[in-house]
Formats: sequence, structure tokens, C-alpha cells
Amino acid sequence: MAEVEIGKVTHYFSKVGVAAIQITQDVLRVGDVIHVKGHTSDFTQKIDSMQVDNRPVVEAVMGQSVGLQVKEHAREHDAVYKVVE
Repeated sequence: MAEVEIGKVTHYFSKVGVAAIQITQDVLRVGDVIHVKGHTSDFTQKIDSMQVDNRPVVEAVMGQSVGLQVKEHAREHDAVYKVVE
């Protein structure tokens, strides 16, 4: 499976397990599979929901910052890739 870099983690909220991701290119949609990779992070997951400004959205475009519930700890500056089949 190919991967396209779509953004970077800008913050991780450990109490709620949410990563803030700045979208730097392409479009991210609910249902997409992402791969978070950094110095100590490396996991893949499907996006079940995401929020922009505390409101649920189904897609995020370049320039937006989104919040996603993540299954593992993410760190600032981790790269976020969209898995493309």
C-alpha cells in the first residue's frame, strides 16, 4: 500500500487521547486510514471521526487543523500519512 504525507501532529492531548493535526496537503476524510510515524511513534488506524473547532466534520482540507482520537500516543512533529490503496 502506498502512503502520501498529509500533515504533521501539532499537539497531543494525553488525557483524552486526541492528536491535533495540521493538514499540509490533500484532503483527509472520515473512513481514511492514516499512518502516524515519528521518532518513537509508529501506528496505523482508521479515522472514525474528526473535529475542526470542536465541531464534527467529515473532511478536512489543506490548511485546516483537525482533532482526531488516536489509539496510541502521538508526539508533536510526527508525520501523518494517508494510506492509499
